[in-house]
Amino acid sequence: MKKKEVATIILNRNLKSVTDKLYKKILKYNKNHTDVYIVDSGSDKKKKSVFTTWSADWKSARKNGLRFSRGMNFGLSNLYKEDKFKDYNYFLLLTNDSEVESKNFLKNLISIMKRFKSIAILSPCSKKWGEKFLLKKNKLKFFWYIHNNALLIRKEFIETICNKKNPNYKNFLFDGSNFRGFGADSELIMKSYKNNYAAAITSEVWIEENESYLLNKNNLIKTDRYDENLRLYIEEGLKWIKKKYKFDSKWDLNLHVKKYYDNFFKKNKKLNNYKI
Repeated sequence: MKKKEVATIILNRNLKSVTDKLYKKILKYNKNHTDVYIVDSGSDKKKKSVFTTWSADWKSARKNGLRFSRGMNFGLSNLYKEDKFKDYNYFLLLTNDSEVESKNFLKNLISIMKRFKSIAILSPCSKKWGEKFLLKKNKLKFFWYIHNNALLIRKEFIETICNKKNPNYKNFLFDGSNFRGFGADSELIMKSYKNNYAAAITSEVWIEENESYLLNKNNLIKTDRYDENLRLYIEEGLKWIKKKYKFDSKWDLNLHVKKYYDNFFKKNKKLNNYKI
């Protein structure tokens, strides 16, 4: 049997039918490229995906969920502890509200990763993002900020920065002390450029985040109302940024990332065409 190059991890909390639909769609058109794993983030028993791989069943997870950073840490660290991590070249991290336009999208993403060994993090574009206007002539650009609802990440990069001594949901790829994740995307991208890797967005593949679940089904997901969730996301994230990096805003953190971004291109001048 041909080796699957990608491990796809989908995060679910109480959206059983949405998660199952995404799982089936990915495997229907991409089964030659990926295995799919589902992390359950403290769902009610009857609202877990039938394809669930790992469940966060402890008390705090059932009450508050895991959110993106801890959820992906949970999935990745379990693959690592189960000795399956080494079997893949890339890891696709997806929220279950992701809607993929292209059926066999992974083939295109893998092709880009193989052409550009320097890319550690690759994101499909969204039609809602202003970044799409920078991807008209060239469908691939390296960025110093990327949203984190769909990320394809290179194994070697994860191995460079992850917590191998004690892999767990609070500390593996992401810093789980930043519970809601404001600034987690910036920190990950900073680590890529700091280690002479890059983070890129491509318009060869489009993925949209269906925010209607957060807007209209927060009770089902068992999370705060959208406006309250956004307030806490920013408020708690700013405290994390201040404590860890001594910056007063996410913009300050992003400017810090940009220093590593600019330095990357000084070292890799052949890639200047991909600079924004």
